[in-house]
Amino acid sequence: MLSLHSITKTLGSAQKRKRVGRGNSSGRGTYSTRGLKGQKSRSGVSGLKRMGMKKQLMQIPKSRGFKSLNPKNQIVTVKAINNNFKDGETVNPEILLTKKLISSDKKPVKILGKEPLTVKVKFVGVKLNATLMEELKK
Repeated sequence: MLSLHSITKTLGSAQKRKRVGRGNSSGRGTYSTRGLKGQKSRSGVSGLKRMGMKKQLMQIPKSRGFKSLNPKNQIVTVKAINNNFKDGETVNPEILLTKKLISSDKKPVKILGKEPLTVKVKFVGVKLNATLMEELKK
């Protein structure tokens, strides 16, 4: 009768692992089945080259550079602020999103531009360039 304890592997289906580099008396000491000299006998050589995987490795497209963890600023010009806002309004990412000047309110926003700011608005939660900061301080 077939039971779990009576199941055995068929003869020759599994071989014992070759235990290598355990001294000369083990039968596989000294060179540890690597032969004498050469690149393959040294340590630190990738086994993938020997297993025929180099071709596959070379075929995989490599992605260059890196992707920064810090998101890039969404840029809004001073000209767009002058055209879309009135005196006394506040400029924040939510309002800029409703006016479709930016694509997402999750990413940081920066106001850029060399032209003067003609409307008196309040900036909340946005970055400003240096020239605009000086103009607002005056």
